[in-house]
Parts: sequence; C-alpha cells; structure tokens
Amino acid sequence: MSNTEKGGLHRVQNMLSCRQVLNLLTMLGFMLNYALRVNLTIAIVDMVMPNITSHMAGNSSLVDNTTLTGSISSSSSSEGILSNATTSDGVAVLEERFPWDTYQTNFVLGCFFWGYVLTELPGGRLAELIGGRRVFGHSMLWASLLTLITPLAAHLSYVMLIVVRVALGFMLGASWPAIHPVAAVWIPPMDRSKFMSNMMASSLGAAITMPICGYLISVCGWASVFYLTGAVGLLWSVCWFTFVYETPATHPRISAEERREIEDAIGTSTSKKRPSYVPWGQLLCSPAVWAIIITHGLSVFGFFTVINQLPTFMSKILHFDIKKNGLFSSLPYLGKYVMAVASSYLADYLRQKGTLSTTATRKIFTTFALVTPGLLMTAQVFLGMDAAWSVAIFTLALFAHGAVTAGYLGNGLDIAPNFSGTIFGMANSLSSFGGFLSTWMVGALTFENPSFHQWQIVFWILAGTYISAAVVFVILGTGELQSWNNPPERKKIGDVAQEEGMPLKNEK
Repeated sequence: MSNTEKGGLHRVQNMLSCRQVLNLLTMLGFMLNYALRVNLTIAIVDMVMPNITSHMAGNSSLVDNTTLTGSISSSSSSEGILSNATTSDGVAVLEERFPWDTYQTNFVLGCFFWGYVLTELPGGRLAELIGGRRVFGHSMLWASLLTLITPLAAHLSYVMLIVVRVALGFMLGASWPAIHPVAAVWIPPMDRSKFMSNMMASSLGAAITMPICGYLISVCGWASVFYLTGAVGLLWSVCWFTFVYETPATHPRISAEERREIEDAIGTSTSKKRPSYVPWGQLLCSPAVWAIIITHGLSVFGFFTVINQLPTFMSKILHFDIKKNGLFSSLPYLGKYVMAVASSYLADYLRQKGTLSTTATRKIFTTFALVTPGLLMTAQVFLGMDAAWSVAIFTLALFAHGAVTAGYLGNGLDIAPNFSGTIFGMANSLSSFGGFLSTWMVGALTFENPSFHQWQIVFWILAGTYISAAVVFVILGTGELQSWNNPPERKKIGDVAQEEGMPLKNEK
C-alpha cells in the first residue's frame, strides 16, 4: 500500500470510528441490495415491446409445468428487435426490445426468488462459521457482477436472463442473515437496535432507486440501469473489503479504546471460537426461536401484500394509478425507514437507562409495529373506497411497521448471538414465501370478482395476520440469553477434556 493510500486510511480512521464505518457501509449495502433486486422491475417496462398480449390470457392464475416449460422453450428462440426509441428528453436510443407477453414478463421477474430461498439458511450458518463480513461482502460482489452482465444475458436469450436472475437471487439470499453474525461480534448489545435499523435502508434504497432508474431509462435506455447499479455495487464491495474486518481483534486500524469498549460490552455472549455445530434440538424446541420465525413470517406476509398489491387495488378499484405519482410511491418507503431509525434509537436509549428490560422493549415495539397496521387494515375495510384515505392508511401502516427493527427483527442477537444468522435464515426462508402466498391469495379472491367487497376480505385477512403476529411474540418472545448459545465443543478421539466454546472476552 502506498504512503498516499495509508494517509487516506488514517484520515478516515481519525474522522470515523470502526463501528461508524461499519454502520455506514452496512446502510449503503442494504440500499444497494434492494437496488440490485428491483432494477429489472423498473427496466422491464422499457425492455418489452408494447402491445404484446399474454398467451395465458383467461387462465393466468393456473400454470402447470408443461405450459411453463413450453413457454421458456418458445421464448428462448424469440429474438429481440432493435428499435429506435425516443426518450422523454428527445434523445434517440437504439436498443433491443423483446417480444415477451405478460406471462413471460412476470415469470422472469418471479424467478429471482428461486435462488433467493435456497441460500437464506445456508448463508446464515456459513456466516457463523467463516464470518459475516465475507458472506455479506461476496454476496454483494457477485450480485453486482451478475447485474452488469444482465443486459448481455437478455440479448443472448430469454433463458439466459432467467439463469442470471436465479443466480442473482442465490447470491442476495445469503446477505440478509449474514449481517447478524457481523453485529454479534462488532456491536454492543445495547446498540444493536440502532445497527439493525440499517437493514431497513433497503426501503430508503427503494425510494431512491425508482426515480433514478426511471430518469436513466428516459435519457440513456434500459441497459444503463444495470450498468449503473452494478458499477456502484462493485465500488461498494471494494470499500467493504477494505474498511471492514471480521472482528475487532483482527482490525489493523482499530484503537485500543474502541476494541476494549466493544469486547467489554459484548462479554461472554458471543464466542471468540465459533461453535462448530448448531444445537438443533435445543434451538428447534425453543419458544423464543419460534416466536421470531412465526412473527417474521406473518409480518412479512402482510408487508409483501401491502407493497405488491396496493398499486393493483388503487388502479382496479379506485382508478388511481399510484405508480405514476412519485410522491405516493416513495412515501411508504421513506416513512418506514424514518420509523426504523427513530424507534431503534428510542429502544436502545430505554434499555441503556434501565427504563425497560430487553424483553419488555422487544415486546412493546413489536406490538406497536404490528398491531397498528392491523388496526389500520380494519379501518381500510370501511374507508377504502376513498383514494385519499387509502393512501394515508397504507402510508401510516408501513410507517408504523418500521418499528420492527426495535422489536423482533434483532431479537436473535438477544437470545443467541452465536446462532443469530441461523435463526434469521430460518425466519427469512419462511417469509420469502410470503410474496408468493400473498399474490395467490389476492388472485384467488379477486380473479372472478374484482370488487371492493372481495378486497375487504383481503384487508380483514391482513388485519388478522398482523395482530396474530404480535400476539405470538408477546406470548413466546423473550430478550433473555438462551443457555444453548454457548454449546460445548464435541469431544474428539484423543482429546483429554471437552473444550467449551471460547467467549469473546473472559469474564472473571
């Protein structure tokens, strides 16, 4: 490393502590995580040739494997057509457009989840074994590279685009559970709510990504969306691997004071020597673990339903296109992030002052974050025929939902920091099916009769889902460290004694 580079690193170190750098890069990482995920959702509108009708019309909700295979096969032979497109700024752009129908378009959007659900649990466990910094960093690095080649894949064939999107989901699926093991060794217990709010920067990423990508498409064409998000992702990866290290002990630029502060605060809750196995029996029999899994699954089901189906409801029932209104489109995302940060700071403050125990804090904020949207969905049943009321209700519901960061979202770090990646991987694997299930539910209820009465049934289900999630956590949840968090190492042949999991810091 040159003297100039060393000087730059020292200046960064003097301005920001290692934890502040970690917080900043984690927040930016989750913003990019969402950008890499939704860029196709925005670009595909411009990628597809207009006036292509679905060959699945009339039976789009029922697709068997034979039809699916035939669709992919026929699509792979379809060639894009180069067309002169004039952007909104009057710039002529020569780019390829594809003759995909509605079914094929939705199929390529949905295939992301095939890879996504496969790496949730393995990604969390791998991060516990080799370190969250590696897993999170590499998942974003390879996802960025896959994003850069997405235009090439689309030009080659429809099937190649599907392969790239599945691989992208495979990489990004490991990123969410991987951040928990990072927090377990870097963030003191009383600051973890604030750190977990960085995960909600994905909502901020959505609010920023959509208008930026829309502008890029209008000026440079759809391919520019993938080039920009992929390039920014690569730049972030370089910064992550340069400035972030697995533990405070391995960081070459951390001050002795900061390292001592972190290790004294974490104490014996996190092992220095990572446990080589998961105590599955105790983990799966723990009510506290199931409180997180069930609550997260129900909570995300409600969130996915609101986010994915709100534009459909506003368009089909109220004849109000929320997608065309940038303010209404971004308000829910911005509101959720603001609440995530504010509630997390408040939760950690109350815990540090001793006003509330960790258990009480998690239960109170989880109840607020889930019961409030539940009650608002009940109000939507009676007030939902008015567009202004609907926008206000859904915005407030997502705003309140941001408080989950101070509630159950980081609860795995409270009860078992050594296995927090595994716990969140299990919870997120279940919740990943929420998007599919919510789409199926709304389709089944509104396919033959898309009336407001049918949507009222959807809102009642959402109200019950949100409130049930809160009840489950209030009954089963806890903030107490579980006894199985530090399991003894399994005895090997020739060992004289059985070695316990080594704590991050030996307490006398």
